[in-house]
Amino acid sequence: MKKIFAIAALMAMLTNVIAQNDQANQQQLNSAQRLLNSNQGLTIGGYGEVHYNQALVGDTYNNGKLDVHRVVMLFGYNFNEKTQFVTELEFEHVKEVYVEQAFIQHKISNAFQFRGGLMLIPMGIVNEYHEPNTFNGVERPLIDKYIAPTTWREIGAGFTGNILPASIRYQAYIVGGFNGYDGSAKFSGKNGLRKGRQKGAEAYVSSPNFTGKVEYFGIRGLNVGLSGYFGDSQSTLYDGIEKSDKEAVAAADSSTIGMSMIGLDARYTYGGLQLRGQYYYTSLSNTKQYNEFTGSDVGSSMFGYYVEAGYNVFKHIDAIETDLIPFVRLEAYDTHNKVDGNITKNDAYDVKAITTGLTWKMTQNAVLKADMQFVKNAATDSYAKTFNAGFGIMF
Repeated sequence: MKKIFAIAALMAMLTNVIAQNDQANQQQLNSAQRLLNSNQGLTIGGYGEVHYNQALVGDTYNNGKLDVHRVVMLFGYNFNEKTQFVTELEFEHVKEVYVEQAFIQHKISNAFQFRGGLMLIPMGIVNEYHEPNTFNGVERPLIDKYIAPTTWREIGAGFTGNILPASIRYQAYIVGGFNGYDGSAKFSGKNGLRKGRQKGAEAYVSSPNFTGKVEYFGIRGLNVGLSGYFGDSQSTLYDGIEKSDKEAVAAADSSTIGMSMIGLDARYTYGGLQLRGQYYYTSLSNTKQYNEFTGSDVGSSMFGYYVEAGYNVFKHIDAIETDLIPFVRLEAYDTHNKVDGNITKNDAYDVKAITTGLTWKMTQNAVLKADMQFVKNAATDSYAKTFNAGFGIMF
């Protein structure tokens, strides 16, 4: 009898752990995936966040910044059980309007689905999962601004699918690339590749690029991803030049850089414990010629990483139905990891950051956040301190 009770208790405990981790896996769906999973004809979703950022400097007064950072509406339409359309309309800082996604998907099988249109580049975690209730901290991680420039999207086409027996999800797309030169340089040591995003707005292409990602989710609560982006930046100098005009072709070649970006990410949830991390490495070729031609200072390699730990302190308190997650994130990136030619490595682009704070999920899709962020580069001796607060929603 004791053995039966022990087995029953063990089964109950395992069932509870499985349920917890299944719930955690379900929470990893982003807004577009939720629409794609809907069986309705027309579906509507959205997310938004409002932020307060206050620089803290001991000997000076500093105004804080209040911002409706973004309000986003998503619309999905199922033409039938196989063919779907998703679009995402984003309003940033009240006055800026963007189309962040607009793609059609046709299901051939669970393992093989065609997707084409304006799509998120599947690099890392945050570029695809950037709704405010899906990450800790008021602002997104710094490496997802300067190394993989979230929100990064391009027009393209390819295939995605779930290989369920192997617990693998994959994505593979041919896409347009960064605008590297349109009369002036778009890449720099200060901003990395961020200024080159074309965002699907009258984008031009002189050389198609490839991006892909493979994710493994076979262990409950664990998701591991390997992503990549490969190709060349785009240049308007190729438009209309004669292939036999060696001088013009040489100038156009000098206005582009080759890119090879690799990303590794992992998320793990067990009970109240939440762990995640990302690593990016980007190798850039032809930077010596690009910098000499454009007068820029882009590095020949960039890297960035972060590790983060949080714990939901209300997880095992049945009377409390909300989540309270204290967390800490350690982060580093360097857009001048290596430099070529006459460019001198700038220590100001070698940055470290510590972010620690609280995330209170009033429900799974409505969150209040507050944190302190300490940022320091290798050219300074002290950390710049910023207090951040805000709320976010997703539906």
